[in-house]
Amino acid sequence: MKKIALFPGTFDPITIGHVNIIERGLPLFDEIIVGIGHNSSKSTLFPVEKRAEWISLVFKNQPKVRAHFYEGLTVKFCEEIGAQYILRGIRNMADFDYEKNIAQMNKIIYPQAETVFLMCDPAYTPISSSVVRDLIRNGGETSAFVPKEVQF
Repeated sequence: MKKIALFPGTFDPITIGHVNIIERGLPLFDEIIVGIGHNSSKSTLFPVEKRAEWISLVFKNQPKVRAHFYEGLTVKFCEEIGAQYILRGIRNMADFDYEKNIAQMNKIIYPQAETVFLMCDPAYTPISSSVVRDLIRNGGETSAFVPKEVQF
């Protein structure tokens, strides 16, 4: 059976930390679907089409990675696409505490999916889409935090 992982997030924008997790996940899975989810508690800066375009550009030479937009529960999307794994990146203990609770709820709702946590490389610990969005809004330099394909 093909090992399909869903890497869910808003990716607003995709960062080099996200890219690091996806690249490190590639040897573990046959396919990684980057799920661009709608999170009602977050206000996004970029339209979903632009975020999907960036992901496609970053991974244009990697056929195992593709981007899809989804709404609703992540585990419902897992079921729709046949994903048996949910890939999550962890930067620190706060991320772990938050992600652990979601993973446990997901396991109750959809036991067929297993959550796999990858610790980010230490260099990427301070990088988050939220911080990058704040830099963008305030005219800061972002090139060290986003892939070269991401242009503002």
